[in-house]
Amino acid sequence: MVSQKPKKGNLLVAEPSLTGDVSFNRSVVLIAEHNNEGSVGFILNKPLDYTICDLVSDITIPFQVFNGGPVEQDNLYFIHKVPDLIENSIEISDGIFWGGNFEMTVELINNGTITEQDIRFFLGYSGWGISQLDQELSSKSWVVLPNEYESDILEKSANAFWKEKMVELGGDYLLWSNAPENPTLN
Repeated sequence: MVSQKPKKGNLLVAEPSLTGDVSFNRSVVLIAEHNNEGSVGFILNKPLDYTICDLVSDITIPFQVFNGGPVEQDNLYFIHKVPDLIENSIEISDGIFWGGNFEMTVELINNGTITEQDIRFFLGYSGWGISQLDQELSSKSWVVLPNEYESDILEKSANAFWKEKMVELGGDYLLWSNAPENPTLN
């Protein structure tokens, strides 16, 4: 079940020991790009207190916005499962796409063609330089898993996603599924 080599479309699940990192503690990251220049991903389970309407005045429907990662948090990114509607999308894998024509996306959201189950917005992204992710994997900061949900991943509950992954991994991970987020406050 656990893959040792990350690839585009995989999930990175933060190890329970990754408690000191505010951005990645209990994170599940979708790898949007992985090549010999580095890796890019988006944290799927860290909703922010913003809606897209707070950030883009042309959008009238309040879709949730997520913290995509610590890099370029002043930029908006999106992944979706409707490449037939959004031109210039980049396929990540298994029915999940990254970006595309933003003006077209705004129009499709406002007229109800694209729903919140079709798209997810992020402020910032997660990025790793050459071999940086490999080093983090060697130090056991992440577990690499296939994205078994394919395009349905956009419908996963953000609040329970990391805990679900701990339960699925079983063994010692099962213990961590019910541990408090900050064990020192227990």
